[in-house]
Formats: sequence, C-alpha cells, structure tokens
Amino acid sequence: MIDQAKLDWDKGGGLLPAIVQDAGNGAVLMLGYMNREALAETLASNRVTFWSRSKQRLWTKGETSGNFLELRGIAVDCDGDTLLVLADPEGPACHLGTRTCWGESAPQAAAEKLAFLSKLEEIIKQRIVARPEGSYTTQLLAEGTRRIAQKVGEEGLELALAAVVQSDEQIIGEAADLLFHVMLLLQVKELSLAKVIAELDSRHAGRRKAT
Repeated sequence: MIDQAKLDWDKGGGLLPAIVQDAGNGAVLMLGYMNREALAETLASNRVTFWSRSKQRLWTKGETSGNFLELRGIAVDCDGDTLLVLADPEGPACHLGTRTCWGESAPQAAAEKLAFLSKLEEIIKQRIVARPEGSYTTQLLAEGTRRIAQKVGEEGLELALAAVVQSDEQIIGEAADLLFHVMLLLQVKELSLAKVIAELDSRHAGRRKAT
C-alpha cells in the first residue's frame, strides 16, 4: 500500500501525523499520530489505529464508541513525514459526536457538497436489491426499464419547460427529479454515475489537448 522505506520516523520522534479523509465525500475527519506499531496494526486490521500520546498506548479509533474508521488507503507525502489515510467512517469521527473534529460549521470544499450523489447512488442500489414495500423506486422497478426510461424523458421535458416559464426554485426541483431518474436508469443498466463523470472528464481532457 505504501513504501515504508520512505517514512521518516526520526523527524517526529517516532511519530507521524496521520490526516484522515472520508473516502466517500473527501471531508477531512481528524488528525492523529502513528508510530510503527500503529501503522502495522492499521494495515493488518484495516481499522485506523493511532498511538495515543495521552494514554501512551495503541488506540484504535472506535474501540469504545464503535465508530471505527475502515481503512481504504494510505499515502505518504513527499517528505516522508506525514500520512494521508483514506477511510470509511462508521459514525461520527469526533468524540463530541460531530462528523469531523472541526465541528459541523467547518468549511466544505465544493466536491464535498456534491458527495450526496454518491450516497444517493448507494440508496438506489439498496432499493434495487431490497425492493421495500411502498417505495416509489420499487414501484418504478416493478414497471420495468422502459417505464424508467420514459420517466427520464418526461422529467427532462418538465425541466426544459420550467426553465422557460417557471421560477428558479421550480427549475431546481425539476432538475432534482431528472437527476434521480437518470441515476436510477444507470443503476438498472448496471452503470454508475462515476462512469458518466469519467466520460465528461475524458472529453474535457481531450479538448485541452486539442487546444
């Protein structure tokens, strides 16, 4: 996962700062410190583990609260003295109950604000598998792909009409309806929003090369 030979343990007296980032939305969750043993335990257990400077022992985040940080990846910076840890949080990262250790009013990057789309995609996947009774998604799934595709067309037309004669609030509502149905159609076709984003990114990169 990382080249441990590049780690400069001596600079920090045997400790490296470890910045933990949410693998789902990119939020910076917390800062901890790892020694060699903490890093080894993190890699072995796939749960983020630190060296507690106050308790003077290894400390796995969530060992008391159950709010573990499931490891998804680790990178080392260019100087070899700081770690970037990518993790899936199983609850609030802060002992005060907030999502991050910087509280609920911490500034958010633009990408983090769009991360709900990833969460919505997971909800849609769950609906497809579970088919909960009374769910609108379940109803559409029962009617089949053709009906879902028809809804995409209907919602696209409603958005276009709203853009001409309705308020900004109504335009946003229609855009949200269209986006949901597009995401559902993609999932039914076993495709993902990430593939659409990759296609847009590829087109953009191609245009930059052309210029």
